[in-house]
Amino acid sequence: MKLLTTLLALLAIPLAAEPTAISCGNLVYGKNQTSVCFASTFLKDAAQATGLEIDPEFKRIKLGADEIFTTPMCIFTGEGEFTLNEAERKNLKQYVMNGGFIIVSPGCSDEKWNAAFKRELAAVFPGHPLEPLSMDHELFSMVHTITELDAGSRVGHIKLQGITVNGRLAILYSPEGLNNARNAKGCCCCGGNELRNSREINVNALVYALIY
Repeated sequence: MKLLTTLLALLAIPLAAEPTAISCGNLVYGKNQTSVCFASTFLKDAAQATGLEIDPEFKRIKLGADEIFTTPMCIFTGEGEFTLNEAERKNLKQYVMNGGFIIVSPGCSDEKWNAAFKRELAAVFPGHPLEPLSMDHELFSMVHTITELDAGSRVGHIKLQGITVNGRLAILYSPEGLNNARNAKGCCCCGGNELRNSREINVNALVYALIY
């Protein structure tokens, strides 16, 4: 109840008001590229944990459109090479610098996508490099207490990374899959090097995005 009260206060949603569903965007970028293998199951989990009305499915949002500014969090993922246009780069920067939160994870741990993302990130945020996220970061205790990243035999040997803006984590990035692809509808992706506790991490990320 304490978490729900905090979220309602921060979101300025009166208890007696008609609830407005919170949406999470699935970014469309480049040559109409987007995620086909990122499970939305964590959205329902977050709704149950907080008592907030959260849309259980992603909302397809074009990175270059103003619609991106209507949602507190987006996922940015896919496969293969891509290049953002100027409108997409501008919106990405404005969204992140003004309170937006993005989860970034390549589909199937795709190396080409990973390289393209890092290139674009350096172009858009030259003064904000990706940095390792320590396990005592607030994100790891928002709803689920996460003490390690479960990557099978490599548990404890990997770290999530992020970009922090004005003391607030704004981009959460992992070259290991945060996609929880095995629970994605109609997914033909192998999942790559998936983190086994990605569902819990994503719940925490959404709640962090709402609070911060």
